Formats: sequence, structure tokens, C-alpha cells
Amino acid sequence: MYILGISAFYHDSAAALLKDGKIIAAAQEERFSRRKHDYRFPVNAIKYCLEYAGISGKELSYVAFYDKPFLKFERLLETYLMFAPAGINSFIKSIPVWIKDKLWMKEFIYKELDFSGKILFPEHHESHAASAFYPSPFEEAAFITMDGVGEWTTTSYGVGKGNNIEILSEIKFPHSLGLLYSAFTYYTGFKVNSGEYKVMGLAPYGEPKYVDLIYKHLIDVKPDGSFHMNMEYFNYCSGLTMTNDKFHALFGGPPRAQESKLTQKEMDLARSVQEVTEEVVMRMARHVHKETGMSACVLAGGVALNCVANGKLLKEGPFKDLWIQPAAGDAGGSLGAALVTWYQYLGNERKTSPGKDTQSGSYLGPDYSEEYIESFLKEKEASYEKLSYSEIPSRIADIIANENVVGWFQGRMEFGPRALGARSIIGDARSPKMQSLMNLKIKFRESFRPFAPSVTRERMKDYFDLDYDSPYMLLVANIVDGRRRKMTAEEEKLFGIDKVNVVRSDVPAITHIDYSARIQTVHKDTNALYYDMIDSFDKKYGCPVIINTSFNVRGEPIVNSPGEAFTCFMRTDIDYLLLGPYLLDKKKQKLLQDDIDWRKEFELD
Repeated sequence: MYILGISAFYHDSAAALLKDGKIIAAAQEERFSRRKHDYRFPVNAIKYCLEYAGISGKELSYVAFYDKPFLKFERLLETYLMFAPAGINSFIKSIPVWIKDKLWMKEFIYKELDFSGKILFPEHHESHAASAFYPSPFEEAAFITMDGVGEWTTTSYGVGKGNNIEILSEIKFPHSLGLLYSAFTYYTGFKVNSGEYKVMGLAPYGEPKYVDLIYKHLIDVKPDGSFHMNMEYFNYCSGLTMTNDKFHALFGGPPRAQESKLTQKEMDLARSVQEVTEEVVMRMARHVHKETGMSACVLAGGVALNCVANGKLLKEGPFKDLWIQPAAGDAGGSLGAALVTWYQYLGNERKTSPGKDTQSGSYLGPDYSEEYIESFLKEKEASYEKLSYSEIPSRIADIIANENVVGWFQGRMEFGPRALGARSIIGDARSPKMQSLMNLKIKFRESFRPFAPSVTRERMKDYFDLDYDSPYMLLVANIVDGRRRKMTAEEEKLFGIDKVNVVRSDVPAITHIDYSARIQTVHKDTNALYYDMIDSFDKKYGCPVIINTSFNVRGEPIVNSPGEAFTCFMRTDIDYLLLGPYLLDKKKQKLLQDDIDWRKEFELD
């Protein structure tokens, strides 16, 4: 039995496919269309899923869409009527797409897939909860879902047991922790539904100067973590922006213009909203633990991508165990919708293995054969060397140790926003220059942005104040004291972004300014080659930690195909590219004028 799950028409459209209840394929539409956070119907992602299974749309047993379009439309209409006539411009802009596409979702799916079977529409937060609980290793667990908004719900909690999930309580629109965070994303000059992780990365550079102001004017948080927002300061119900003039007056001026210079104010705002978010999450978790009595908790929804809050929840919270859906945002809703169908609707039995989830490392996207890659390289007249897979770990370890940056393209593409050692750019975490080099010359992005470490699971606690699986790069923890470097008096006086290049530990390239790191633990059973390479680096050079960042440049999705990887390699300062078993040295390639022109246009000042 094949069940296809779909999410679309908000942001991060995706498709996921189950075969007899097993997750066999999943991918975001952006990876094929090359439009970051693509919201359109995921034609290409669906095509990939069906081709991977070797079936057509007619052979699907069920299709599930991740929310209820009519309920969402009801919320939009009621919101517009509530704020009329203020929301007329937003109303005029959004209604045509509803009339044309969104209200006719069933017919749209039948036509696009040539499918005539049953289509199910679980609620948005039910899809989130399912995506978190069903793939988790827990027989029973509490769940918490938090995002911007689904149909009406913005936050929910409940319990999963066996093959059943039950939502026990919800917070409704317009009161939303995700939209509060997005309001500050907008106000600090970043793109909503895209730049929230930049705000999280910026927070350690600031002081929590605005926390009291946020609690006094913007959000009333109860002891149980429930909250009520003061809509006098927000514009997202009726306008085309997140914040209004009253919000701007409260914080002393208009939003920062995109791409303009960051100031200490933005850093302090980021720190303040981050601290408020963490406090809400902690209060909510304590309440959910008390109400459910569960020792484990699973998370999904866009707020669950806030790995700083996740790390704090694991370390200081009431739950013994935590599991977070790696595609926690709307993309993961496609997977949740399919799983709701298999378990909740069809009543199939669910089996768990302690300590082992069913997400397969989230390596659920396309892969490419050696023959395909070699044919592509010959067509490009690229210079390359073929390695045996037994040679790769030691060879790449040597290359990294010489402070080279490597594009690593192996196996099936990751599902979710993080690169996990399939479509990654990697480097030596011990190098003091590597963070600024990667940010400015390879990623073409802001200098303050931190890089994540990949570390073999067995050596994790030798470097980080954490001894817990973090395979999906969704937990933040501090560098252990023994690996930290004490700053000089002069370095201590540095302020804000000026601190970014100060060496803070013996793995400086992945140590953020507050001594934290967003950790990926690497496991041999899910990514053997990546594990062996890091293990070889450890055995030869005494360090089980490398830098791992996503294989893309700013503004573009993570690469999917060998062609996209090759283009990114040629247009950046990546030194080597490993495509399957084929190793390319930048110095031996012919640089085309197109690549030179693209780089000149794109590079940051």
C-alpha cells in the first residue's frame, strides 16, 4: 500500500511517500524548482517520490493533504471581517489564489496525479504531531507543536500512544509564538519564514534589554506557558507586514532595511525575543509534563527548529527524552499527513525500537549513480580522480587537515532544512580562519553566522556538554570547559560583531561567541561513509569534530543534483568536490566566464 502526503501553498511545499507504513521517500519542492522555500504545489517532489517507488499516481492507495483548506479559508475570512476595512489590501491580494486553487484542492490533486482514490485532510497541527510522534523511537510520548499558524491553531499539545495521537489543548490564532518570533525577524531586517534562524544566531551578540518591554506590551505569558498577545502592536492580521507603527515606536524606530548594517539594537532585540521564546517553551513543557505524566516528549512545527530552545529544554526541562522531527516546519507536514492516514485512519499497528527512530537519518531524497555522475563530469570536461570508497575517508581527512574546504555530495539528499552529511560543505573545525572564510567566500552570507559541528557520537561528550543523540542538528550545547580558551583583556573589550573572529576553543570554527554549538552526532548505521571520514580525521589528527554547513550559497536551496553541486563548487572558494567516488581539485578545473561574472555580481562587500 502506497500513501502520498503533500504540503503546499504556504511555504516549504513537500511530498512524502509511505510503502506499507515505511517512510521510503520525502523531499521539499525547492530542491527541484530551485526557488527557496517554494510554496507552490510540489509537482517535482511528487514526481520524485513516485519514480523512486516505480509507480504512477493511479497506483496510490491514499493521498493526504497536510491541513484543511476550508477551515483555513474560514480563518482568513473571519480575520478580514474582524479588522475591516483595514485588511482590504491583504484581502484583495490573497483571495484570488484561494478562489483559483486552494479551495479546489481535491480536484487539483485528482488532476495533477491522475488519481481517483480517497483524499484525506488531517488538521495542520495533527499533521505536525503525527510527524513528530510516529517516526520517534517512543512507544508513548507527549507532543508539543508550535508554529506560525495552521488553520486556527498555533500551538498544541497532547499524547501519542501506540498508533494513536490525541490533541488535548490548543492555542488559537492570532496568538502565536511563531508569529511573535517572525515579527522580530521582520523588524530586525530579515525575511519572514526564512530568516528566523539568523535571529537565533544573532542573539548571543546581544543583551536581553527588551525582555521586560516584550512582556509588558506584546505578550502575556501564564505560568502554564499559555499566552495572549496584544494585537495593537502587530499588523499580520490585516496588513502585508508583521509589525505596525505602534510596534516601531515601542522599539524606537522603523524596521532595519534589509541588507543594511546590523547594529547593537538588532542584536539586543534578537537576544530578547530568543529569551522570551525559551521561557514560553520551558513553561509549556513543565505544564505538559505535569498534565500527561510522560517521560518523553516529541516536537514539531517551525518553532521546533529553534535548536537553542531545544537544547535548554533537554538540559533543564522535565522530560527525560526528547525527539524532534528533522523537517519540523511545513515540509514535515507532508510526512505527518501520510502517517496520520496509515496509523490513525487505517488503524495499523505501530512497532518501535528503543533508541532507534524510523526516519532513516532523514536521508530520504534523490541519489545519483556513479555512471550518471561520471557521464556528467565527462560532459563538462571536468578534471577528476576516481577513488575507491575505502580510500575516501583517509584522503578527505588529509585534505581537510590542510585547511581546504570540501563539497561533500554522497548518497540520498536530506529531508529537512539541515545538511547532514549528504549535501554538505565541510572543513577543519580547528582552523581559526575557517568561519570567516566559509561565510564570506563560500556561503556569501553574514559574518556573524555560526557553523555547526559534525562529531562522531562516541566522542561527543569529550567536546560538548551533552551526552545525547542529536543526529538532525536540532540541539545546541556548550563546549566543555576543558576545551575553552580564556580571552585576553583586549578581546574581552570587543563589542558585538567585532567578537566574531576571537578564538574561543580548540575547535574555534564551530564555537559560537557564547561557547555554544549546534551539534550533529554522526552514526555509523545511518551514514557510514561520513562517519568513517570523521573517524579517520580523528585517528590521524586527534579531532573527531569537523565543520558541516549546507551545500549552497545564500539565497539558494541546498543542492540536489551533481550539476548543482558542480556549479556551486565552481562559483565559490570550495577547494575540492567529492561527487560520489569522484574527487575534483579546483586548481585543475577550467573556470568559465559565466562563473566569474556570477561571483562578481553575488559576492558580499
